[in-house]
Amino acid sequence: MPSAILFGSISTVVDTSELQRKSFNRAFAEHDLDWEWSREDYLAMLESNGGAQRIADYASQHGQSVDAEAVHATKSRLFREALASEQSAPRPGVLDVIRGAKESGLRLGLVTTTSKANVAALLDAVEPDIRAADFDVVVDSSQVEATKPDPEAYRVALRELGVEPGDVVAVEDNLGGVESANAAGITTVAFPNTNTAAHDFSAASTRVDALNLGELRALA
Repeated sequence: MPSAILFGSISTVVDTSELQRKSFNRAFAEHDLDWEWSREDYLAMLESNGGAQRIADYASQHGQSVDAEAVHATKSRLFREALASEQSAPRPGVLDVIRGAKESGLRLGLVTTTSKANVAALLDAVEPDIRAADFDVVVDSSQVEATKPDPEAYRVALRELGVEPGDVVAVEDNLGGVESANAAGITTVAFPNTNTAAHDFSAASTRVDALNLGELRALA
């Protein structure tokens, strides 16, 4: 039985993938860019991590020069505003896992390499059902030098919790996250979101459409 369950991105808690895509498109409009990322475009981009890098790569492919960091900062602001104004429901099984883990003494973590501001916006959006205090460790981009798929974020979480990789289960919704957890030696459950469902998650130990605490406990 694991001693800890680690949620690997904000989209493992709430499926924010489409909200993210729409925020990219609104940011492009604010920066006078004649870009529109369709779901088909975005699905292919999600095979790699890093929003600012996606913007830079897209600009390069289209022979344009843009301030990718500035556009991404606008996108992040718009995303947080959307999270605050729209109904945000936890994904299937998430509440049961969090409540059951706390009742059974399992420790919980949120281990992502998105910004601290995005993590705070997510947690604000799901209160009071889920609270920041429910997590024994929260890792964000401010605490690491390398983002996923590098395993640093998971290593930080393991160190803060004082647990071994073999005693932990990670829940991830994208390929870079699975690679990150695997590289840290952690058993990984793929929990794809709306826009990653067609990706090849064969590198994960298992794949689920809803979280179940009993199934997670049986993995480590």
